[in-house]
Amino acid sequence: MTPLAPTQLSLIRHAPARNDGRMAGRRDVAADCSDSAAFAALRAGIGHFDHLVISPALRCVQTTQTLWPARAPALIDPALWEQDFGDWENLPFADLPDLGPLPAADLATHRPPNGESFADMCVRVSPALLRAAALGGHIVIVAHAGTARAAIAHAIGSVPAGLAFQIAPLSVTTLSMIDAIGTCSIVSVNRIFT
Repeated sequence: MTPLAPTQLSLIRHAPARNDGRMAGRRDVAADCSDSAAFAALRAGIGHFDHLVISPALRCVQTTQTLWPARAPALIDPALWEQDFGDWENLPFADLPDLGPLPAADLATHRPPNGESFADMCVRVSPALLRAAALGGHIVIVAHAGTARAAIAHAIGSVPAGLAFQIAPLSVTTLSMIDAIGTCSIVSVNRIFT
């Protein structure tokens, strides 16, 4: 394994989505960026960083622009998109099927009709994490709850276990990359700066 210079990935979940109580994975909805105190605390908590990589989703772009309006444009990586919920997109949350009884392993591989499973998402996100880490230094990634869970699953080596983590809007999940093949450790999960 080739050692890397110290590399840190700070994954920020976008600001609360304006989803109108409906599923929005790939559905491109705006973010509620009105909580200036939360943005100021997050900006101060992140401090200096070297690179910025984001999901192309509108809610991620708006969150990034609110956090760092004067910063040069971010690198956009489509692999960081939220899970594609297929035919469940735009359904009211109350109309979604109850998957609670499924064992974690089955839940991780369950695909909504015409969508992708969390396991599929993990396969998509892991190479994006390696691309970001290859930039070196402290990398900030603005993406989604599912993206942060996929990063956790990558770090712990268990796709089903990644689903057990809560990821709040404007929270930070931080990984330290150990080598070029993606071995990493978890520094923090779901950290909210106040």
